Amino acid sequence: MAGGAVLPTKENHAETFARLRDAHAREVTEDYVEMIADLIVEEGEARAVSLAERFGVTPATVNNTIKRLERDGFVSSRPYRSIFLTEAGQALADKCRERHQIVYDFLIALGLDAKIAEFDAEGIEHHVSAETLEVFRKFTEARKTGD
Repeated sequence: MAGGAVLPTKENHAETFARLRDAHAREVTEDYVEMIADLIVEEGEARAVSLAERFGVTPATVNNTIKRLERDGFVSSRPYRSIFLTEAGQALADKCRERHQIVYDFLIALGLDAKIAEFDAEGIEHHVSAETLEVFRKFTEARKTGD
C-alpha cells in the first residue's frame, strides 16, 4: 500500500457509510431550516420561490421538501403563503448555525481564506461528529486566548 495506509475493516466501512448516508439525509433538512430562518430575518418571510432561487432548484423540489419538513415537524406552511419554522425547526436552525460557526472559526484559525472557510464549513458542518466539533471549538478558543 502506498504511504503505509491501512484499509479499514469491513465493519468499519459499513459503519462509516451508514453514518455518511445518515448525514446526507440530515443535510437537506438542516440546509432548508437554516435558509428558512435566514430568509425570515433578511426578508421578513420565507417563501418557496425564494428557497428555489437560493438553492438553485425547481419550485416542485422545494414543495416536496417542505412537505417532508412539515411531516417531520420542522415547518408549517399553507399554499401560497409564507413558510414558518416550528419550535423544533428553530432549535435545529440555531444548532446548525452554531455548528457552522464553530467549523468556520476552526478553519479560519488554521489560516484558511475566509471565502474558502465559508464554503468548506458548509459541507463539513453536516458530517462532523459532536466529539470532533468539541475539539474544533476548544482549539479555536485556545488560539483566541493564547493558551
